[in-house]
Amino acid sequence: MSRVNAVNLTDKEYLLPGNRLCPGCAVSLAYRHILKALEGQAVVTVPASCLTVLHGMYPVTSVTVPCVNTPFASTAASAAGLSAGLKALGRTDLTVVAIAGDGGTHDIGIQALSGAAERQDDFVYICYDNEGYMNTGNQRSGSSPLGTISGTTPVLGKQQHQKDVVAIMEAHRLPYVATASASYPLDLYDKVRKARSMKGLRFIHVYTPCPPGWGFPFMDTIGIGEMAVQTGWNVLYEVEEGAFRLSPASQSVAEKGGLRPVRELVALQGRFANLTEDKIQALQDWVTGRWQRYLARTGS
Repeated sequence: MSRVNAVNLTDKEYLLPGNRLCPGCAVSLAYRHILKALEGQAVVTVPASCLTVLHGMYPVTSVTVPCVNTPFASTAASAAGLSAGLKALGRTDLTVVAIAGDGGTHDIGIQALSGAAERQDDFVYICYDNEGYMNTGNQRSGSSPLGTISGTTPVLGKQQHQKDVVAIMEAHRLPYVATASASYPLDLYDKVRKARSMKGLRFIHVYTPCPPGWGFPFMDTIGIGEMAVQTGWNVLYEVEEGAFRLSPASQSVAEKGGLRPVRELVALQGRFANLTEDKIQALQDWVTGRWQRYLARTGS
């Protein structure tokens, strides 16, 4: 499957102008390219999240594909039911896509997701990860990093590292697991298009910087996402039928021989204003250790 570029990317839009998301929100950029990759031939299901804000309140929406709103804990169960129903109707032309934030994936929705993965239900699950419960005022989630200031960790910050939900999903032996970033939309487009062509449960994790929740100017969203890749905070890769490979942006970082310091990334975000030197070093050690494990998987 050939990679898309800015020249051959379809100009057909499925996310129209006018939604209620914050300025600079990475979710709308990611969602735009996800829908392009699906060519509008999809039914999406979403829990309470920033994405329900994007879709808007009935009957007004800027999205042209059908959407099912589901309770917070049951996104994957909803997708499994939609998939079974469409199969019974012979509607093989539509792809079922469950899209939830990190709260609805790492925490509240992980039971239904794990069950669907065990059964190999036939749908694409996309987690857009802004590392907190941003829709309800920025509370910490299982994806919030060590030291994060949030509504529920206001002084000392979160005391634990992030949950590695991608590794959890890979352990379910899915046919396709991938990471992506809103700052690299063409890479995301290619991965969604590949996942769409497969069967079984496919999982894609999308890094989506959040200006108000993370405390950076809204015009810096793309730069924050790019720096996350350059520091190794967000590593872009695919695991297809068990075969691991770095994606071009992270492969380029590996070939250049070194990560930028994590200190440069956290210094740009207000949510890390209370980090001590010990916590900065702990974050660096965590990122470096994980990066080395990924390199080992590539044989580098």
